[in-house]
Amino acid sequence: MAAEKEATSPPAPPANGYTRSDQESAVAADPAELKRNKRMRCLLYVVVFAVFQVVVITVFALTVMKIKTPKYRVRSASLSEFEVGSVTSPSFNLVMDVQFGVKNTNFGHFKYEDGIVEFDYRGTKIGQTDVYEARARARSTKKVDASLYLSSNELKGNSQLASDISSGIIPVTSTSRLEGKIHLMKVIKKKRSAQMNCTMEIVLATQSVQNIVCK
Repeated sequence: MAAEKEATSPPAPPANGYTRSDQESAVAADPAELKRNKRMRCLLYVVVFAVFQVVVITVFALTVMKIKTPKYRVRSASLSEFEVGSVTSPSFNLVMDVQFGVKNTNFGHFKYEDGIVEFDYRGTKIGQTDVYEARARARSTKKVDASLYLSSNELKGNSQLASDISSGIIPVTSTSRLEGKIHLMKVIKKKRSAQMNCTMEIVLATQSVQNIVCK
């Protein structure tokens, strides 16, 4: 009887306490199923990697590769010489010290050619200065200092000047254009034209330049 009980006793459970189901045992025993699961995992990894690459390329194209036109502005201005006539004899002779700025927000540098900044009084040219070729580094502002002479010699017969001197404010505009190229990764070169269009006021009471506004 003891031998019969020993022969019919159930098998001992696994040491880790986990018993495989029939389905798991079948999968483990089927090499084709194992290969199929392995291929599915590999395919999943490939899809995830491809999606990641698309995201990286999209971000790169929308940020690094997106080329913007540099901004060209008057940053500051002051008067080192000041001579203004009266209402009955309207005239002015001024020396303006000005700082221009070429702001380049691209990830490549902006190399520009020589340019001229023209200063006007109500549509009539009263002075100009040169801006020489240079380079605005990537994501930085190139500062350019200059001094120029502003004169009313070309305004004879302009009745508006007497009125402006009487009001104490002489309006001035500055315009310019810089032709150049954006250089990306030493391979890509894109032409860009930075334009300046600024207005400012010469305040006679304080002999200063105020309200500089650039579009």
